[in-house]
Amino acid sequence: MARRFFLSVSSSLLKINPAAKCTGLRGTKRLYGTTTRRIADSLNNGRAALLLGLPVLSALSYEAFCRFHASALVCALEKDEILEQADYLYSCAETEKLYELLVKYKDSDEAEFLWRLARASRELSFLPDTDPQRKTQLTSEAFEFVKRALERDDTNFAVHKWYAICLSDIGESQGVKAKIGNSFIIREHLEKAIQLNPKDPTSLHILGYWCFAFAELPWYQRKVAAVIFESPPTSTFEEALEFFLKAEEVDPNFYSKNLLMLGKTYMAMKDDQNALLWLTKAKDYPAHTPEDKQVHKEAEELLKKLG
Repeated sequence: MARRFFLSVSSSLLKINPAAKCTGLRGTKRLYGTTTRRIADSLNNGRAALLLGLPVLSALSYEAFCRFHASALVCALEKDEILEQADYLYSCAETEKLYELLVKYKDSDEAEFLWRLARASRELSFLPDTDPQRKTQLTSEAFEFVKRALERDDTNFAVHKWYAICLSDIGESQGVKAKIGNSFIIREHLEKAIQLNPKDPTSLHILGYWCFAFAELPWYQRKVAAVIFESPPTSTFEEALEFFLKAEEVDPNFYSKNLLMLGKTYMAMKDDQNALLWLTKAKDYPAHTPEDKQVHKEAEELLKKLG
């Protein structure tokens, strides 16, 4: 019976999802495992291991045992399927479908659902046809979701990354003091994300962008910041460059904006040769998204300035 049960569960789940072939339009390489691997992982981590080498039980107890563990296994695999589908939709820029998929789990205690829902809410807020009131609502909603995710799991690099991003968005509607104060927290969470996963290029890129923003801060804004805070956030173009280059090392050409920022950083450092190299790469990057098109336009304009 045990063998028949396990084979029936396996045969119904051993189906490769043909939809997982979409290329990452966001420039991020995502690998999607098959259901076969997920079942193997389940066996290895103990979800279904008890189906093998069971102690002697009565027939009735054994059947109840099988039903219980079958339910647990299927539930775990359903969660994995949903998360994989969410990542697939995100990679294909299917923002509205992504939000519809995940909003059903808004009351979940699972950090993996919550940070993805925060990401989806934020992405939805940036769609061109989102009205200002709805945008404000989604921005606030995104931060609440990721805040709950952080409470559930502070060892997840993605939670820290999206907490930093969503906190930055919230700051846009607050005063200068709040924005500067949030900047310290944003950097802390980005550094934590990188510590937890040094191979995530987007965390490295965002921290590079943070450094660039404070490095290019005009002197009068620095004075305002110094009035509000005894030690306001500071950085240098050299520090920004380090993070942008590291992101490129981890995942070459993963994001058009990273190429652009490398060019802009070298320009700020008066290194025209390297600026020309990276701005040309940014200009030639395939424009799949509105942001890619904007990057292409800005890179062209900066290249004209370089002559």
